[in-house]
Amino acid sequence: MSDNICILVVDDFSTMRRIIKKILKGFDLTNVLEAENGSRAWEILNEQNVDLVICDWNMPEMTGMELLEKVRTHDNLSELPFIMVTAEGKGKTIVEPGKENLTNYIAKPFKPQDMEEKLKLMLHI
Repeated sequence: MSDNICILVVDDFSTMRRIIKKILKGFDLTNVLEAENGSRAWEILNEQNVDLVICDWNMPEMTGMELLEKVRTHDNLSELPFIMVTAEGKGKTIVEPGKENLTNYIAKPFKPQDMEEKLKLMLHI
């Protein structure tokens, strides 16, 4: 995979951000930005060129769905690939890919192979 791909990892738990970064590093994806909530992620998205967002569903200040809504209504970001990471997949609240303009999702807990499958699909690598 490529170092040139920039990925934004958004999660309020630093441990989960570290886990995702470690998985990404295992696929030679090292250009990774981090945000602890949707508000900070929105700032980064307006300052940096990002190729993919991997975002937690439930966060303070701005949820993953609120961030996704902002991204989809922004002219320059509306087509940005967006993966939602959620523990909600066990219940009925998970949004299906394509609905609400969500590109894809990963249910927690997940394996590195689950992430690899989504990355290959999303980034065409």
